[in-house]
Amino acid sequence: MIDYLVAMISVRIHKARTAPSRGASAVEWAIITAIIAGVALGLAALIQGLVESRSAEITTNFGGGDSGGGGGGE
Repeated sequence: MIDYLVAMISVRIHKARTAPSRGASAVEWAIITAIIAGVALGLAALIQGLVESRSAEITTNFGGGDSGGGGGGE
């Protein structure tokens, strides 16, 4: 019984070592995912900064935003 298991494991190890690689390993996928997440976070920070600066510019150009903006004819 033990000899059979050892033989089966030996065959599997041999096949694993000699088989051509078929795609990326889990480590490679983790690295790719981390790079994509980093780029996405960088772009989000850039967009946030641009939106905040434009918002401040608009607020400054239209009187500081202290008027309340209500209108309504009162």
